[in-house]
Amino acid sequence: QVQLVESGGGLVQAGGSLRLSCTTSGTIFSIYTVGWYRQAPGKERELVATMTSSASTNYADSVKGRFTISRDNAKNTQYLQMNSLKPEDTAVYYCNARLPLRFGTYQDYWGQGTQVTVSS
Repeated sequence: QVQLVESGGGLVQAGGSLRLSCTTSGTIFSIYTVGWYRQAPGKERELVATMTSSASTNYADSVKGRFTISRDNAKNTQYLQMNSLKPEDTAVYYCNARLPLRFGTYQDYWGQGTQVTVSS
């Protein structure tokens, strides 16, 4: 059974930093595309950043230059380093692990979510 466990959220002042971690168990982590998504109150869940198994990254425009996604396959863990945080970054952050399947399909797994609150 695939499980993702997140940690690292919290309350921080604007301009501060946080690092989120997400550890995956029950599968071969290295073959997954990993990602971080967030959902603010009253808004839809949105992509923050992704990293493929070959370490290609993709970021939302709103976080480029401030957030960095990384992974440590030996530890089955992905990270999101968040710098220069803004109040608009306040949201519940979810980690994601996507397993590519045949014919362009995939299977998504999600963490439980962690709250990030940035005060002005």
